[in-house]
Amino acid sequence: MWRPSPERVATTNLVRFAEQVGAHLGHEATEVIESDSIAPLHEWSIREPSEFWSELWDFCDVRASQPATEVVDDPTRMPGARWFSGSRLNFAENLLADRHVAERRPQAIVAWNEDGPTTSVTWADLRVQVAHFAAGLQRAGVAPGDRVAGFLPNIPEAVIAMLATSSLGAMWSSSSPDFGVDGVLDRFSQIEPKVLVCARGAMWNGSWMGSLERVRAISERLPSLGAVVVADYGGKAGSGDLVGIPHAIPWNEFASPSDQPTPDFAQLPFDHPLYVLYSSGTTGIPKCIVHGQGGTLIQHLKEHVLHCDLRPGDTLFYYTTCGWMMWNWMVSALASGVSIVLYDGSPFQATPTRMWDVADAEHVHVFGTSAKYLALAEKEGLCPRETHDLSSLRTILSTGSPLLPQSFDWVYGRVKADVHLASIAGGTDLVACLVGGNPTAPVYRGEIQAPALGMSVEVWDSEAVELPPGQQGELVCTRAFPSVPVRFWNDPDDMRFRAAYFEHTARPAWRHGDWIERTAHGGFVIHGRSDATLNPGGVRIGTAEIYRQVERLDEIVESVAVGQQWDGDERIVLFVVLRAGVELDDELRARIRSEIKLNSSPRHIPKVMLAVPAIPRTISGKISEIAVRRAIHGLPVENADALANPESLAHFQDLVELQG
Repeated sequence: MWRPSPERVATTNLVRFAEQVGAHLGHEATEVIESDSIAPLHEWSIREPSEFWSELWDFCDVRASQPATEVVDDPTRMPGARWFSGSRLNFAENLLADRHVAERRPQAIVAWNEDGPTTSVTWADLRVQVAHFAAGLQRAGVAPGDRVAGFLPNIPEAVIAMLATSSLGAMWSSSSPDFGVDGVLDRFSQIEPKVLVCARGAMWNGSWMGSLERVRAISERLPSLGAVVVADYGGKAGSGDLVGIPHAIPWNEFASPSDQPTPDFAQLPFDHPLYVLYSSGTTGIPKCIVHGQGGTLIQHLKEHVLHCDLRPGDTLFYYTTCGWMMWNWMVSALASGVSIVLYDGSPFQATPTRMWDVADAEHVHVFGTSAKYLALAEKEGLCPRETHDLSSLRTILSTGSPLLPQSFDWVYGRVKADVHLASIAGGTDLVACLVGGNPTAPVYRGEIQAPALGMSVEVWDSEAVELPPGQQGELVCTRAFPSVPVRFWNDPDDMRFRAAYFEHTARPAWRHGDWIERTAHGGFVIHGRSDATLNPGGVRIGTAEIYRQVERLDEIVESVAVGQQWDGDERIVLFVVLRAGVELDDELRARIRSEIKLNSSPRHIPKVMLAVPAIPRTISGKISEIAVRRAIHGLPVENADALANPESLAHFQDLVELQG
């Protein structure tokens, strides 16, 4: 559908990197990038990981006070490989490097919401604000290893607070304001944050949603908090309405000007904790995934610089919230001298073309969104190529769910013919990508272009045998990579960590949970999740988060939620077993929706609710979500022998309510 011109290929960072490799190691650029394929370079990056990651470190000018004594000790050890041993660095220092202030466009951050642009922060002012907030954190007693939590919309204060936290060697963890109290506490109560950062409200569908009532309930149930810092965004200035919130303090008081005009960056080991992200909570409360400073940094540099071809002075806009790992991914682009655009609100409010308005107004070079948004934009009848300039736009990124072939058609037919459309896939678990874009190669309809460099991606059958192109199987990574999580929180023996990724295959590998096939072009097609995680609109949702709300209602005995492939995406279908004499009428459906929206988030609300007399369970008593999912899609249930009540599957087959 698209092929870059020879002139464009020649100027890419990927070719410049290959030339550096050739100059240093004796390879020719034509050997590592040939025939429109990244395969030779990828094969080298897997075969010689120490050389690859060392060359990448130099190419991206990673700032470190001490160099590594060894790049990787044993790349075959899964898990447990050690990366860049002996190095000392700071994540925030790399994002706030002095060279960005001197050499790049003045704005580091530009912020929008549904009403339009709201504010911008220059590179110089960003450093000052980070220094002031870091001083406030130190006054609050935050030290390396402590946790700072953000309950924030996608605004500059979120970036500032994160950078200040990481500059001290503390850990940042965030959730977006569309979560209810229970959803936030399921996450933050586990990590016991010392400081909570929030805003007065957030915007959605033309209205302001107040946050302070939920902040009050959250802070009352987090005894570890010593300060609740409230940004003025979303409400009037002043602190009167903060009464009743334990330890509440306005942002401007907490981050008041100090004698330290620039941040003091703690020099930390490569694997020192940076972020706590969260699993979907499929089998219980979400797992707390700890990611390291160095691994996050170098993975994101690789993806931004080589796979997305971002350059100093470029602008990146990714539509995301602070509760999605793409927010963390986007913010890291600062390390490449790239300005980032933040957005709070609905992508279709004020005008259906709001996302393209932002892209035009801010001269965006790389535009990121979800596959679901592109599908909805097509259904809205949008034709940005006729309504917007988009002359600066080089690349469109899509993730969250598989990008449908018709969305490729829409982008190239209605958005821009000469644009690199890169479908990318990875996840919270590695805070990075496993497969993604290649700016030097053609884009084929419906396909992800290539494996990410340094990621030994394979497609396996159930016996851990690699499958040839055209056959579907498990997506695995067979060698170590720098952003393997440092650990799970409160998992001292790493038992849950190992069980999550490394105990599902017949031989050692990272098992990602995607069902995928390799194509004849060297690319990939993802067919969905191989586990029970819900993924509507590209937002990962754990079923346990729904069950906890639904089963509070007296009328409901138990429930099961599954994802149904529907209209190019996935919709949540909820089945409930009711008490005797109860009907699933409109009133009960409305109460279920209200309970889920209040305590989880609007994204958790099922699209379809049906009553059934029984739910399949395993012999050990666990609800079998995978069995239900396969049944509603008309697929054979492979684990029926493991069910205590296999006859219950009949209630989920050939349902008229689930037909197109």
